[in-house]
Amino acid sequence: MNLYNVIKEIEKVDPEVYERLDGRRGALKSFSHIAGRVAAVSLPFLMGSMFKKAYGQTSTQIVGVLNFALTLEYLESEFYKKGVSTAGLIPAADLPGITVVRDHEVAHVAILRATIIQLGGTPVTLTQASFDFTAGNGSMNGPYSTVFTSYDTFLAVAQAFEDTGVRAYKGQAGNLISNNDVLTAALRIHSVEGRHAAYVRYIRQKRGATNNKPWITGNDAGGIPGVAAVYAGEEATTQAGVVITNINGMSISANAASEAFDEPLTQAQVTAIVDPFII
Repeated sequence: MNLYNVIKEIEKVDPEVYERLDGRRGALKSFSHIAGRVAAVSLPFLMGSMFKKAYGQTSTQIVGVLNFALTLEYLESEFYKKGVSTAGLIPAADLPGITVVRDHEVAHVAILRATIIQLGGTPVTLTQASFDFTAGNGSMNGPYSTVFTSYDTFLAVAQAFEDTGVRAYKGQAGNLISNNDVLTAALRIHSVEGRHAAYVRYIRQKRGATNNKPWITGNDAGGIPGVAAVYAGEEATTQAGVVITNINGMSISANAASEAFDEPLTQAQVTAIVDPFII
């Protein structure tokens, strides 16, 4: 286990990880001390102790939520890894940006796995072979069969994944509220997913996708077939019991009101959306 690489990946998602571990200098000094004095087999246990200090203990429910999130992150990370490695799929102008998105998703997997382990849980482990990105339930010939031969199909699936991820994290936030550190880390990932969603939507807009702004209007799926469940409920115009349209006499349309908030999805709703992509 390379301690420096583990912390480097976690730092991408949680820039405050060093502060949690008594500062960057202190953490690196501790890592050097550990690396020089213990056998490699002992390092995972020492890492667990460090992260227990950094993020605290939590319940089985929280580990379950994190494993649910980890499954989604594996789905996205393996999707982008495959896309970036497929020669000729992504235009040269877009490749650097999509590569950054891939790296973020890989980092999300790393931090969720590390957190689950330090909480005493067992993280799920998935590989590219665990997924059918055509949404064919393992047939590899689903409705998005051109996902790695057509860049537009690739972007459409990416948008559906990112928009689902944003709503999934929002839907699970209440289940993490008992642990502020875990909740904070999850919400940081949520914000990154939001930026990914906006970026992919922006690219699709430039390529001519109809009604596809960098944010969601109503429950418009942006011309992507078969993803109505991803956007169901996004047309809501009431927040915390308050009707947003024309609030305080201002001219606010239903479209504008719906664009201002992302609505949460339940775990059951998310599972139904992603099941066709999981073997």
